[in-house]
Amino acid sequence: MRNQLPSPFFFFFSLSLFLNISISSAQSPAPGPSGPANITAILEKAGQFTTLIKLMKTTQEANQINTQLNSSSSSSQGLTIFAPTDNAFSSLKPGTLNSLNDQGKVQLVQFHVLPTFISMSQFQTVSNPLRTQAGDSANGEFPLNVTTSGNQVNITTGVDTATVDNSIYSDGQLAVYQVSQVLLPLDLFGSAAAPAPAPGAAEKAVSGKAPTAGSGDDASTDVSGAAASAARMAVVSAGIVAFAAAAAAGLMV
Repeated sequence: MRNQLPSPFFFFFSLSLFLNISISSAQSPAPGPSGPANITAILEKAGQFTTLIKLMKTTQEANQINTQLNSSSSSSQGLTIFAPTDNAFSSLKPGTLNSLNDQGKVQLVQFHVLPTFISMSQFQTVSNPLRTQAGDSANGEFPLNVTTSGNQVNITTGVDTATVDNSIYSDGQLAVYQVSQVLLPLDLFGSAAAPAPAPGAAEKAVSGKAPTAGSGDDASTDVSGAAASAARMAVVSAGIVAFAAAAAAGLMV
């Protein structure tokens, strides 16, 4: 019995199917990577952060943050960002932001950025003061301390106190938290309290006051006594001189 060869129709059908699959595979693009993290896009989507976004853009800190978030460096520990709302900025004293130079505005934004990812639950166990991107908190220039009470997270700067109101975004690499106040660093907005004067200095200051009417009388008495003493000394001196002159005259005779 002879082996039957496949019909020509089967060959043409198989070839056509193979070519269609190959062409379709070549035309379909490979799935692209997920979009890079963008802090301003996250804040824009959340709403009510117009002032913070503008500040991030004018200081170029938005680009710095996005570069850090999308860096492939294995040393990256993520970022945590405290985001004050527009209402928080509105509650500042008039001219607060305008009082800062360009470097001060950069440091203000950096003070709201921690160079590590911190989840909400991790605030319970963090060590104070927290290090920010603004500077070394150990020198007392940019201290940032966190305290918790139940589920409430409080942030103190030495100038003001804020609370974490809401978690805006978290993906294990970036955490963004809405805060009730603009975090004002001590180095930019604080001033050391004037030390109390020492007791000795206070006494000296009191003794240096202008004399009162009573003290003027005492001074007059002192002056009168001094004048009387000088007069008595003059009489005694004159007597001695006269006695010496008389004695000299007797010797001469």
